Amino acid sequence: GFGRLAGMGQPTLLSQVPNHTGLGTEASIVSRGAWATPLGPVAIHEGLADALKAEAALFQEDALAHAHEHSLEVQVPFLQHRNPRVRIVPVAFMLRDRAAVKEAGEAVASVVARWPDPVLLVASSDMTHYEPDEKAREKDARAIERVLALDPEGLLDTTKRFGITMCGVIPTAVLLVAARRLGASGGELVTYATSGEVSGDLGSVVGYAGMLIR
Repeated sequence: GFGRLAGMGQPTLLSQVPNHTGLGTEASIVSRGAWATPLGPVAIHEGLADALKAEAALFQEDALAHAHEHSLEVQVPFLQHRNPRVRIVPVAFMLRDRAAVKEAGEAVASVVARWPDPVLLVASSDMTHYEPDEKAREKDARAIERVLALDPEGLLDTTKRFGITMCGVIPTAVLLVAARRLGASGGELVTYATSGEVSGDLGSVVGYAGMLIR
């Protein structure tokens, strides 16, 4: 199931993030050690990471992709705050075709489906980058609609067609493939905002959306 984090003994976060640097492999996973955060170290779940690598050769052990990547490190402290015993499996994606997106999502679903403990899937992404607030909201609404419809193909098509600069569209599409295979029935938009609401600059904003898939 999704969203079962708070109150569990040792839940696992399988975090799927975009590769902003171009370093490393197409699906870079780290399966040993821990991540340092301001709240203390977060252990990697070695067993789940190994199961994912065994499920699909697409997932390759590769720390290089994570060396300068920021998209996961900003998520983990919030999850730590909710449950200090959370363990993670970090994966950075730069998949180049839809077949690979489907393969990755199905592999994640297969591993999670047979895992005995709760696993929370998280995909990290900003929405539209550096456009006027009104335009960003218009574009992001199209992408959000496809996410809430659990439509990975539609999300990829929509972001390409309308030039939506959603940096984590690939990990989000992977998550949607996995969610559908795991029986998810719908999504919920928790909140949407742009950076202009804080900076006051509505001429060039970045969009942000928080969504839940169940």
